[in-house]
Amino acid sequence: MAYFRELPNVEYQSFLSDAISSKDYLTVKNLFRRNKLRDDLQNSFTLFNKYEIVEGARPDTVAEEFYGNDELDWVVLMTAGIINVRNEWPLSNYQLYNYVDNKYGDRINDNNFYETKEIKDSNGRLILPSGKVVDEDFTLTYSDNGVNVTVTGTNVRRGVSNWEYETRKNNKKSSIYLLRRGYLQQFLNDMREIMLYDRSSQYINETLIRTENTRITISN
Repeated sequence: MAYFRELPNVEYQSFLSDAISSKDYLTVKNLFRRNKLRDDLQNSFTLFNKYEIVEGARPDTVAEEFYGNDELDWVVLMTAGIINVRNEWPLSNYQLYNYVDNKYGDRINDNNFYETKEIKDSNGRLILPSGKVVDEDFTLTYSDNGVNVTVTGTNVRRGVSNWEYETRKNNKKSSIYLLRRGYLQQFLNDMREIMLYDRSSQYINETLIRTENTRITISN
């Protein structure tokens, strides 16, 4: 992932057994130097396009299609608000089946929960919307032109299997929002500027800081 090239460096005391001196340092990427989109920007639909992740797509293939550069996979993830790719990126149909099979085994078709069916009165007025989570023994009683009507069992609710439940969750992950191409360069410029270090006691240059060497400090 090219994202790591965007991170500044940090030097810290070497822990390697072949270090020549107590003053030896290792230079690594500063993984703690992170940023995220402002919450208020994530709700600005003028900056983003809705995108549907197709079967088998990966962050790099989405970046190639949308931005013309597969190394911008980290932009896809960041602007979509995805932190844990393993848990937040949609599974392929094959991966989903294996996941559900491993999780539920022979209970794959058992009900995970129950939800309401749409109920209207004789005048076509909506009494109960569909999709509300309810208990297995849920019943509905309402007045229809002065007559009490009771709806029970599969007439008022349906079971949602473990398979359907996991499929729904997976499908929701397929809809993401990506930063529009016209704002990409500004985003990259701002990202790189934010990653630069301010002057401090650890400052070496804009892209490098050095931590305290405790070996030297303690010996002194």
